[in-house]
Amino acid sequence: MKHEEKMQEAADKLEAAFLAEMLKSAGFGQTPETFGGGSGEDQFSSFLVQAQAEKMVEAGGIGLSEQIFNALKEKSHGSS
Repeated sequence: MKHEEKMQEAADKLEAAFLAEMLKSAGFGQTPETFGGGSGEDQFSSFLVQAQAEKMVEAGGIGLSEQIFNALKEKSHGSS
């Protein structure tokens, strides 16, 4: 894997982590108070939120990944 591909992958993962936290803050993945799935749903909801965030990044995300990648690329070329 090329250096730039690794940087893009890292940037994508960081954007997905950021989006997952934003989704959690917005209430995605929270068990409804009535007729919820109980503790099992609570335990696996974080996986669902993370998968949703990763799909958002694959669909273009919010542009954070691109900004991170460009910053990493600049820093990499500046230190060479």
